[in-house]
Amino acid sequence: MSEREPDRSVSQTVRAQLALRDQILTGRLRPGERISELQAVESTGASRTPVRMALVRLEEEGLLEAIPSGGFMVKAFSERDILDSIELRGTLEGLAARFAAERGASARSLEPLKQALSDIDQLVRQDPISEEAFSAYVTLNARFHALLTELSASAPLIRQIDRASALPFASPSGFVMAQSKLPEAHQILLIANDHHHIVVDAIENREGSRAEAVMREHARLAARNLRLALRNRTHLDLLPGLRLIQSPAI
Repeated sequence: MSEREPDRSVSQTVRAQLALRDQILTGRLRPGERISELQAVESTGASRTPVRMALVRLEEEGLLEAIPSGGFMVKAFSERDILDSIELRGTLEGLAARFAAERGASARSLEPLKQALSDIDQLVRQDPISEEAFSAYVTLNARFHALLTELSASAPLIRQIDRASALPFASPSGFVMAQSKLPEAHQILLIANDHHHIVVDAIENREGSRAEAVMREHARLAARNLRLALRNRTHLDLLPGLRLIQSPAI
């Protein structure tokens, strides 16, 4: 029985973390609101130790901020914060692409990346692109970015990219569903997928600087999507964590 106890604790921690994250992103817990361990225990149904661990993990993700007097507070984000997070992710992914190119990713290791790219190609050929296709793109795009990161063969770098992508705003597909309602939606996807093709070609040809530059530019396209989504306020319900965004960049 004692051997199973750690597994049970981890499972409770994950459940509590997911439940609290959902409360934050849906606005049930508002920016600036204090969360105590007892409150989190009551709202998640988990015991205090897993809840404490879940709160610490959410602080590491950047969704919560520790209060000196005890407990945590839901963080608010400016548009500038989010743009900086996207730029950070792009810089790290650029480094991953450069490592993959310079360390000589094999033809076999590139096959899954090319397959993901082929699947994305089929989606973006649709015009207009359906909402279901956009939803499928989110999954495929996340897979493409994860596979590219793995090709870096750098465990420390992979960990840092995971951390940088933890906020919903900074993830590679953070604004795709909100973007789907914009007039420029199809054009943006075509540009993004062109970036995908270029970086694969650069990695295959061992052009590290080119691969790095493309991925940094690719992240800046996500920043453009953020600005478009925030200015076209009709479909912001499709933007995860919108209630945490407090003010525009200045």
